[in-house]
Amino acid sequence: MTPILRTEHLEFLPYRPQDEDHFVDLLRNEEVCRWMGQERAPEQDIRALFRAIRTDVYPTNLFDVWGLWLDGAYVGHAELKKTGNVDGHELITALVPEYWGRGLGTEVARGLLRYAAEELGLKEVYGMVGAENTASLAACRRLGFRHVRDVVDDDGAVTRMLVISTTEPPVD
Repeated sequence: MTPILRTEHLEFLPYRPQDEDHFVDLLRNEEVCRWMGQERAPEQDIRALFRAIRTDVYPTNLFDVWGLWLDGAYVGHAELKKTGNVDGHELITALVPEYWGRGLGTEVARGLLRYAAEELGLKEVYGMVGAENTASLAACRRLGFRHVRDVVDDDGAVTRMLVISTTEPPVD
């Protein structure tokens, strides 16, 4: 079962039924979709995805997925799961735009990296960041992520595949 995690400011909580609207609002937000490199999906599809997390992902321990909370307010989403891009695990984060630029993305990544190392025993973790997402790429560089390769989608959009060791001391 996905555990509860805590960092200095954030609580990572497995999603509860009452969190569905927060999840839908986040993943229907045009800015969030743009920086995640995905099309804005219909609301019914995102609601089905939320229900699948609760009925399929959690009961089978398929991967870890959390809602992110700051002082009782929903601020985003995080996942740590096997990736199809390489033989490894990928961390995924998305924050509510009102919380961008506050260092929370970095705090989320550090929390996920600590969990990956200490609880899952992973030696490295991957991230996928859109080439135009300069703020997230800068945060990844500060954390110590290294560029592996670029992935070019059919539409020409470029995503940077990054990797970070979980066995080296974190970069501040």
